[in-house]
Amino acid sequence: MRCIWLILLLCLFQACQPVSGDAGERNRAEQGREIAASDLPFEARETLRAIERGGPFAYDRDGVVFGNYEHALPERPRGYYHEYTVKTPGKHGRGTRRIVAGRSGEYYYSPDHYRTFRRIRE
Repeated sequence: MRCIWLILLLCLFQACQPVSGDAGERNRAEQGREIAASDLPFEARETLRAIERGGPFAYDRDGVVFGNYEHALPERPRGYYHEYTVKTPGKHGRGTRRIVAGRSGEYYYSPDHYRTFRRIRE
């Protein structure tokens, strides 16, 4: 009887495993996609312009180091990436949209608080 319970438990455990991989794998897959700067929402284009001119920024947390803890972007030393808020109309607070800037001038857009990224093409 114990053997049957063990088999059932193992089957249940296996059935609960994600089919498409972990969140980091999904993010790395999304990273390969690009978006033209001209196709970004208006507010993201405004944030991009603010980053390029060095501010001013709307939120205190704009410009802080992005840790890349999910390994969604290419691996770089800590401090390489910085994050910036993209305003969301109708939302109070920072919302979920972000731009992450790399030290070498590359930019990534995340509409969903780092779940997915698209590299921004100028």
